[in-house]
Amino acid sequence: MLVKIKPSKSWKDCNTHFIKAVKDEWYKSLVEIENMISKYTMLFYIDKGLKMMHLPITTGSISSPMGLGSDSLPVKVNLSGCDTYLADSMQFALEYGCRFFEKGAWYIMPSFRGEKEDERHLSQFYHSEAEIPGTLDDVINLVEEYLKYLCVNILEEYEEKIVEIAGTTEHIKRFINLKEVPRVTFNEAINILEDNEKYITHSEYGFRNITKTGEKALMQYFEGFVWLTNFDSMAVPFYQATINDGKIAKNADLLIGIGETVGAGERHETGDEVRKSLDMHQVKEGYDWYIKMKDIYPLKTSGFGMGIERFILWLTKQDDIRDCQILPRFNGVNIIP
Repeated sequence: MLVKIKPSKSWKDCNTHFIKAVKDEWYKSLVEIENMISKYTMLFYIDKGLKMMHLPITTGSISSPMGLGSDSLPVKVNLSGCDTYLADSMQFALEYGCRFFEKGAWYIMPSFRGEKEDERHLSQFYHSEAEIPGTLDDVINLVEEYLKYLCVNILEEYEEKIVEIAGTTEHIKRFINLKEVPRVTFNEAINILEDNEKYITHSEYGFRNITKTGEKALMQYFEGFVWLTNFDSMAVPFYQATINDGKIAKNADLLIGIGETVGAGERHETGDEVRKSLDMHQVKEGYDWYIKMKDIYPLKTSGFGMGIERFILWLTKQDDIRDCQILPRFNGVNIIP
């Protein structure tokens, strides 16, 4: 079917964007999709028994610290003379929430990153995150149920408009009909990709990672959707639990659409495990409260974070995440409103 609705790129002129967007079919559709994601997220978790938490957007404990395994830059601000950070995630607070709610906690909130915006990255984006008591397998299953629930309900309510934007909904229906998303470990992925330097990087510290080109190649190999699991532990932040004497992380990235859209992981259960991991990742401060929580209330939890704008990219078959903000925000630019 012929695509009828395309992003207008009006965000390229931030002075006039907010006027043009009101009458723009892409942005009118975008806010409808955002609303449906929020609505059906809440309904999904009500059914699952997870409870929503109201959390601050400032934190002294960013979840991607400037240590080994960090993949983001923190956003530091000064509030009335006090240095703090805008949250890049409130995962740690959701772990805290699991000490209140036996089935887990969730939220949808903005997250802030210090990187420059491009086709794949926003400096401010919306995060759908949840944490549950349980293992990595438990949270992977939760993510698959959640995304299928969103897809089923969005199609039921909005399929005609999705077709006008994406030209098809077959990619969504294929995902819904999967019994389970394929999984591949990082070591298995290296063999599939033949350890090609276009796809796999090797750090001076001895750990490996995957490039965006590598993510694309894996998605092609697995026909659109794959969980990439068990990275080198030093390639991910300190809070991920490990196996194989601490060498391999109990983590998983869901590759779909533009690439990594969901990041999931099992957390360290005890304070001593966190202390050891902080030392390995060369992170020195900011997490005393987190360690103390696990000393006093040890609990095995796992969680995930989904970038909502990345999910929308896949849903609508688009390729530039900057099209997915109704009111754009770019680091270093004062944008009104």
